Amino acid sequence: MKSLLISLFVLATAAITAAAGTAKPVKVLLVTGGCCHDYKAQKLIISEGISARANVAWTIVHEGDDREHRVSIYDNPDWSKGYDVVVHNECYGFVNDAAFVERIAAPHKAGLPGVFLHCSSHSYRMAPTDEWRQVIGIKSTSHEKRRDLVVKSLKTKHPVMTGFPDVWPDAEDECYKNEKVWPAVTALATAYGEETKQDHVVIWLNTYGKGRSFATTLGHTNATMQSPVYLDLVARGLLWACDKLAADGSPKLGYGPGGK
Repeated sequence: MKSLLISLFVLATAAITAAAGTAKPVKVLLVTGGCCHDYKAQKLIISEGISARANVAWTIVHEGDDREHRVSIYDNPDWSKGYDVVVHNECYGFVNDAAFVERIAAPHKAGLPGVFLHCSSHSYRMAPTDEWRQVIGIKSTSHEKRRDLVVKSLKTKHPVMTGFPDVWPDAEDECYKNEKVWPAVTALATAYGEETKQDHVVIWLNTYGKGRSFATTLGHTNATMQSPVYLDLVARGLLWACDKLAADGSPKLGYGPGGK
């Protein structure tokens, strides 16, 4: 009996090791650029920070330094082909071509997971279509002045919020105003708007069509993005969007750093 238990243990250990060793990295496309933020630094903060927390492989597209720029890959209807998830950290608020914006949103609606950081929520806000906003789940076209925010967890016990503080002081960030929240949104944390005198959702999950999205309007400064609290959160959000996050908030087998 003892030898049988040992054999079963060895077989189980071997199976776990093999599974961890064969998990392919999540293929991530990071689209970044536009106005008003240090995207040159942030593309490294995000890619290196998440790589230290998850089994991922990056392709980075960084274009433009103004609100009107149209990212060249989006001209191709198959722009997302070959990727498991797209991280949007972009600020192109004055692009107003509805067909162009709907082409960006279409793969997400069809099932491509998305991660939307900070100014991505304000991108394409001039376009006469709600497709981008529905992928994200919240409409926002303005923010309050930059100041220290008090981010309050809604204590949903969702695995994406594992380890996130009940109250997180986020220095020198921007409170984005919620103008519309779509029904499929799961709010995870809020910050109080001093100008609007109301709470605004600042961390959330959304499902639109077949696609999952993790989004946060936090992250104006490099200091916020460099915070372990922020990087832990975004890494969990990315893994959740790809269905690679376990119920306890840890990466599923093979999707931790280094394929652990």
